[in-house]
Amino acid sequence: MSDSEDQRLPPAGFRQRGPKPTGTRLLLIRHGESYANANGLAGGPIGDGGLTPLGKRQAQALVDRLTLSAELSTATAFYTSALPRAIETGEVLRAALPKNLEPIVDASLNEISVGDGDGLPWAEYVERYGAPNWDLEPGALTAPGGESLLGFHERCRAAIERLVARHPEELVVVVCHGGFIEQAMKIYQGVGPEVRLRPRIENCSMTEIEFREAWRRLLRYNDRAPLPAE
Repeated sequence: MSDSEDQRLPPAGFRQRGPKPTGTRLLLIRHGESYANANGLAGGPIGDGGLTPLGKRQAQALVDRLTLSAELSTATAFYTSALPRAIETGEVLRAALPKNLEPIVDASLNEISVGDGDGLPWAEYVERYGAPNWDLEPGALTAPGGESLLGFHERCRAAIERLVARHPEELVVVVCHGGFIEQAMKIYQGVGPEVRLRPRIENCSMTEIEFREAWRRLLRYNDRAPLPAE
């Protein structure tokens, strides 16, 4: 039998580093800064506004890194959410992906819906609709026409399950949102849908999770290519 890295690993009880990934790897990339982020707006389809100049530079910095490293050269699928900030980030990132990959736009990857408050400044949003206390009521809606934390988690869970089933043992690039990545992290950690992790997830950062049957493994978190100091 040929020697391999996996054969050289210590027994599982001693092991700090697991075997090489063989399951589906979801590489979740948060979009670049949007006008909704920069202007403090509730960023649904109306308020989103697409990428700011900074957001475009963030996406290009990531492309520059990925082009040099070729770390996504084995990607076989490419998805973006249906919100402008994710679609625009995906268009920039295409330069660092295999040439045959076309982005598939999938609204199930969207950030949590802000409902009727889409496009409002957050202060006005809260004045009109309040702010749900999901620590006490995870089933409360963001606003009329919006989503609850529980409903959002279920949407994200179903979307992740579909991607994993559709792309067994593949590297799948997904341009999405901080909220979606938080729900994926909850699935990785095996905690309930009502739990709030409150992670810090940077614009154009990469979080990679391996899914292999019932096993989940975090391969990287909040990995990014920071912009040079100006």
